[in-house]
Amino acid sequence: MGGQRTERVADLIQKEVAYIIQRKVRDPRLVGITITAVRMSRDLKRATVFYCDTLGRHERSDIDAAFAKARTFIRRELAERVYLRYLPDLSFVYDDSFDYGEKIDLLLRKIHGNG
Repeated sequence: MGGQRTERVADLIQKEVAYIIQRKVRDPRLVGITITAVRMSRDLKRATVFYCDTLGRHERSDIDAAFAKARTFIRRELAERVYLRYLPDLSFVYDDSFDYGEKIDLLLRKIHGNG
């Protein structure tokens, strides 16, 4: 039962953070950022937000700095949009699974091209 609630809250946080980044945050370093997943702690007090840069226009360190600067604003906006007993502390982590997928795709294309 607790796992379902954790997943529901994670899905809600993912949707709302994505909306806030797309519509409310005005930092150009966050344009083209996609929220890929959210992982919640069991007590719902911490949320790890995974993101990827779909446009590839900025360095990861610049994006991390933009998230650090906007973190308080995002959390405040989230508090207005989501009704939870405890608003989770947010941490933003780059999701490298897309990079890994592209690497595998490139390798497969090379193999197929040589075969």
